[in-house]
This record gives sequence, structure tokens and C-alpha cells, in this order.
Amino acid sequence: MWKMKPVGFALSFVGLVLWGGAALALDSVQVRFKGYGDAELLRSINAASTLKTLVGNADTTGGDVVAAARSDYANIVEVMYANAYYSSVVSILIDGREAALIDPFREPANISSVQIIVQPGKAFRFGGTRIGPLVDRTPLDNGFQTGAPALADVVRDATKDAVDDWRGVGFAKAKVANQSVLARHAAAQLDVDVDISTGPRVKFGNTRVTGETTVREKRIRKIAGLPTGQVYDPKAVADAASRLRKTGTFKSVQVTEAEEVAPDGSMDMQISVVDRKPRRIGGGVEFSSLDGLTLSGYWLHRNLLGGAEEFRVDGEVAQIAGDASGVDYSLSFRFEKPAAYGPDTLLFAKGGLFYLDEPDFEEKKLEFVVGLSREIGDNLTAELGLGYGYSRITDLYTGTPTKREVQLVSVPFALTYDTRDDRLDAKDGVYLKGEVTPFYETIRSQTGAHLSFDARAYRALGGEDRTVLAGRLQLGSLLGLDVQDAPPAFLFYSGGGGTVRGQPYQSLGVPVVGGSFGGGAFAALSGEVRHSLNDTFGLVAFVDAGYIGASGFGDGDWHAGAGVGLRYKTPVGPIRLDVAAPVAGDTGSGVQLYVGIGQAF
Repeated sequence: MWKMKPVGFALSFVGLVLWGGAALALDSVQVRFKGYGDAELLRSINAASTLKTLVGNADTTGGDVVAAARSDYANIVEVMYANAYYSSVVSILIDGREAALIDPFREPANISSVQIIVQPGKAFRFGGTRIGPLVDRTPLDNGFQTGAPALADVVRDATKDAVDDWRGVGFAKAKVANQSVLARHAAAQLDVDVDISTGPRVKFGNTRVTGETTVREKRIRKIAGLPTGQVYDPKAVADAASRLRKTGTFKSVQVTEAEEVAPDGSMDMQISVVDRKPRRIGGGVEFSSLDGLTLSGYWLHRNLLGGAEEFRVDGEVAQIAGDASGVDYSLSFRFEKPAAYGPDTLLFAKGGLFYLDEPDFEEKKLEFVVGLSREIGDNLTAELGLGYGYSRITDLYTGTPTKREVQLVSVPFALTYDTRDDRLDAKDGVYLKGEVTPFYETIRSQTGAHLSFDARAYRALGGEDRTVLAGRLQLGSLLGLDVQDAPPAFLFYSGGGGTVRGQPYQSLGVPVVGGSFGGGAFAALSGEVRHSLNDTFGLVAFVDAGYIGASGFGDGDWHAGAGVGLRYKTPVGPIRLDVAAPVAGDTGSGVQLYVGIGQAF
């Protein structure tokens, strides 16, 4: 039971009758202190005040003001407790009358002034502090100790941490059994004594599945991966819910514990899910003043075989009316089966048909990859596959079309580390992805490897996260094949929206007689400053640079571009409008315009 000396006015919560009445405009609510009060405390009171939300509202009535004032007594006292002031006196005057004493059935016809007067009193410090029993005997490290400022949040956090520690070692029913908080006003000290009931140590029991779903119960249990028979772990519960959400099949997921523990120490679990609509279609549009228009669309099924399998088909037509090359076409698919070999391992298969019409080559390509993806911890994912690809290529860079065939068997491997707070519009975190693809080219009996690395970092400046610094580094290398024998997809170019804005699409390659060719080494750097004007619009300034080498990082050329952009924020990501121009290199001139969905990286 909490024991606390009454603070300020005795607050009596009576039912208020809301009535209609003449509207008035509440011009201001003044907050002032008697005695000590700093700017931070003032900001906290203003943020918590319901009265402050009525300022300038033309529909506000006298009854609204009285009701808000009565609510603010509790709001402000809570702020004072949070800042260790337990002897505060709060007075709210409406035209000089204490709001708590105004008859709620007699609405003031006119209100000329509202004042919130706070007398903080002394800041309290902790006197006696005890929470127990604890999992270990080490002191709590969050400021809950004798002599420290007696912040209410510190008490709540320390109590929660102590209970969570017990739950973390298998005591799922740990809870606060009794608590005593005593404010000693003469000494300005707060004594806190909390008893914790640990309950028994439990293990996971059976798992029931309920809800509106067409996914088989056996598959839901397998995806969740709750370890039946093992000691209870709250992280395992959170991971189970996360795995189910990541499938994309369910719009609602809840994993809950049974109320009672069985005599054998087991505790049953319940999974409740609600399906999303199984099918979805979508599309996108991107435009570049030089590269032309790109149209894309997809069809998605979220539960293809009744086991939360996802199947997606994508189609794209790119470089429509582009100045630099012909129209490209692609039709591809991806199939994913979660929990194929354990709850954290996903089976995937992907492939497609592609036709590329570029300045240096034309390619007709078929490719197929099957593999496994496994989550290692919360942020790291590993992927291993087996791939086959066949291409018919017409090289155009010499001026005389030359036909060749390429057939590859590959073993792609990738590691991805991702801590971004928002994948569509990140403000904090990093994204690191490294890929190594060893291959065997069967027609010429050649071996080699394709390597790539993509690193992105984001950092918000200031407390409101309105300004974000974003940076990107891309690296690539081709080993074992001459560029003239490699498939175009394994070669590197620079220029365009994905590398260097302001430079024409794939304008930087390796110079050869009659034109240029893709390189065997690649590097690109990008930096952006993103600033949100409000919740809808934002501005971006950026600079990009790219490098292409024939076979390494010492025999190539650089170019660069820079520009500014506008962002219009939507639920599916910001709509991007960038204007850029070359600032280094001789691969382009003039201004390029880019329009798309999502940040550039």
C-alpha cells in the first residue's frame, strides 16, 4: 500500500456533467511559481496541462475550462512527483476563484484569466530504499539509493527492473506483493519499501492457437518457436510474436501466458492471430529526366499453401523514353517459407526473365536461386543460396555487334546487419550488407567471385529529430573473369539515381575502343542532410561521388554530382523529388531530375 502525505489541495474526483453553453476564446493560461521553479519544470507543466490545449480554441466553453482545471490538479501533481517535489501546493485560479471550489453546475459566463500557481517546496531525496528479494544482491544502478534525488520514475523503473529480472530467470509470475512509500516532509526524504513475490520457477507448457486465421495451427506453432518444456524466458515470448509479425501474414499477433501454473511447474501459452487479406497488388512510378520513366507492379499472396508462405511476382518496364538507351523489361518472382528448418530459418526461391537494352550491350537473361536465410540475433541475418543463370549477350561497345553466351553456377552468400529505426525513412542506426558470390562459368570453364558491400549510417541532430545526417558507402569487385567475358550484371557502372545523381545513368565505365564497358571495381560515396519542415514536407541537400576501375582501385576514374531535393511524407514512405547536376568528371552536363518513392538510401 502506498503511504503519502496529502499534497496541496485535497483532490476530490466528482462526476462532472458536461453541458452546452456559449463559446469563449481562452487567450492564455499563465503558469508561475512561488519559490523555486526552473525552465525545465515549467516546460513539463505546460506539456502536461489540459488547460493549455484549450488556448485559442474558439469552441471552448466555461464548462470546458472548469473541467480542464480540475483535471490539471492531478496532472501537475504528477509532474511534481516525477521531479521529486512531494510537498508541492498547486492552485488553479479562474478569475481569481479556486477551480476546485467552483460549482460544476454553474458554468461561468465569461472567463478573463486563468492562473496556475505552483509552490514546489523542497526537492526530496531518497531516505530508506529497499526492494526485495532481488535476483542478485548487487545494488540497482538507476539512481534508486539513499541520498539520490527521489524521482517517481526512478521508483517505478527500479521496481519494474526487479520484477523483470525475476521473470528473466524463469519466474513468470513474479509481481509486487506489497509497497510502502512514505514522504517525510520535515527531512524532505522519501522512504520506499517494496516486497516482491517471485512465485514458482516455471517452464513453457502447451501452446494453444486461436483467432481468425486460415494458417494451419501446426505451422503457427512452428513459426513462433516457443520452446515447450524449457524454462520460461520473456525474450522467447517476444521473439515468438516478432517471428509471426515478420511473415507479413497477420495484421494482429498476441502471445499471452496462462493465468495459472500447473502443478508440474508448466505454464501454457496462447497465440491469438488475425490474418491480413491474403492478396495484394501494388505499383510504383519513377522518373528521371535523362533515364526516362520506370513503371513497376507486383502481385502478392501472403498464405499461398496455408503455412504463411509468401509468393510475389514483380514486373517492371524501365527507361521508357530515355535518352541514353532502349526499354528494359523484367518479370521475376520470389517464394518464401518461414520456419523451414527451425523458427529462425527461412527457405526462399527466386528467379526471373530479363531483357536489357543498354548503350553498351543487349542481354536476354534467365536466372534462378534457391537458398536459406537465417536470423542470428536481433539484427544480423545470414543468407546462403545455390544459383543458376544463363544469358545471351550482344556486345555493342566496339561498334560491331558481337554475340556471346554466359552460363553460371553460383553459391551466393550474404550477411546483413540492420539497426535502422525505420527502413522507409531512417533517422538513426546503421545498415551493413556484404555479399560474396563464388561462381563457375561452364562455357569457358572459368571460376571467379563477385563481391559487394553496402554501408549506410543515420544520425539525428537535436531533440526533435528534424535534421538527419545520412551517409552511404558502396564497394564492389569482380575476381577471376575479364570484364569482356563477364555477364553484365557482374560489372559495375556509376551514374544515375542509385549511385551518382546529377550524372547520366551508367555514364562512367571503362573506356574501350568505340565506347565504354562495365568495370571490375566500383566505389561510391553519398552524403545527405535531411531536414523536416513539418510533418508533411522536408528538404534534402546531397552530394554523390562514384569510381569505376577496369580491374582494381588504381586504374579508374571518378565523377561526382550534387543537388537538392524535396520530400513529401506519406504512410508508404516519402515521395522524392531531387534536382542534381555534375560537379566533377566529364561524363555529363546539365541538370537531372529524379522522382520516386522512398529516400534515396
